[in-house]
Amino acid sequence: MKFNKLLTLSAVAAALGAGPAHAEVMAEKGKEANLVLVPKFIGILVFDQAHDGAREAHEELQNPGTLEFIGPTPENSVAGQIEIVTTATTQGQDGVMLSNNSGDQIVPAAKAAREKGLALVTWDSQIPSAEGEQVFVAQVDFDETGVVMADMALSILGEEGGDFAILSATPDAANQNSWNAAMQEALKEEKYAGLNLVDIVYGDDQSEKSYNQALALIDKYPNMKLIMAPTSVGIVSASKALQDEDLCDQIKVSGLGLPAEMVSYTMNGCAPEFALWSFVDLGYLTYYVTYLIATGQMEGVEGETFNAGRMGTYTIHKDPTREKGLRVLMGPFSVYNKDNVEAAAR
Repeated sequence: MKFNKLLTLSAVAAALGAGPAHAEVMAEKGKEANLVLVPKFIGILVFDQAHDGAREAHEELQNPGTLEFIGPTPENSVAGQIEIVTTATTQGQDGVMLSNNSGDQIVPAAKAAREKGLALVTWDSQIPSAEGEQVFVAQVDFDETGVVMADMALSILGEEGGDFAILSATPDAANQNSWNAAMQEALKEEKYAGLNLVDIVYGDDQSEKSYNQALALIDKYPNMKLIMAPTSVGIVSASKALQDEDLCDQIKVSGLGLPAEMVSYTMNGCAPEFALWSFVDLGYLTYYVTYLIATGQMEGVEGETFNAGRMGTYTIHKDPTREKGLRVLMGPFSVYNKDNVEAAAR
């Protein structure tokens, strides 16, 4: 009778469009899965932190398989990511965790990986079309990112506002493009009427290029009051450029950055306010999702709920920021200023 009752409830739920309920998945430790963590490219501290989080989860779950951390160089990011995903497929890996820097150019390689039975989970930066991707582990809600950036710009410039520019990462970085688009959408609200976005430029997440792009913005827009850099490399480079030019009293920097790298610029007033989330937690959560899918303990479908160790319980939902695709939402944002940046940087 109990079994029939459960079937009936499931059928009713399906008829109502809710789909069958999913019991919370608790990870069985010790299952073997060879997994590859792929950053946009190597040499960026936030990606190293994500690797630390993935290693923590790897050890916690007692996975006897391998965890590799492989990324391309900044100069070869798109082709390099495609090659890494392709190699993982041909070498018989069980799962790929990808911070996508290749737009939809990665889709053929991602689809090939899925056809070979690999779990393919994106983190930090999604596949725009979601093709070839099972689940995206989002650090924060991408629409919210645009609002947070707009709010920080408003906080720094005040209601009178002024001209500002965005110094982004690469043109193919889906997360950056989503955040910039979300900020532009947020700026349509009346309270941001004084904020005038004059340009979006790209430093390719390279320190020297980002530094030079910041200087170019200063020369091109003499009335510019703020550079918004939603990239940990760009925000440091822009802050250094303004400091070197002794312009921190005239132009401010904000965006997304690491407290340890931004503390001096915040305390000297060059970057009075910025935000971020924990990349260690992002790597940890991404590993849990990928391990559960790769070991067959979770399908990676909408409505599944799972336990992610010290981070608690999460549910897979449709991604509201893309027409297709599923998402696990981590959160939250932390906003840093003189009051809390020193403690966060320790």
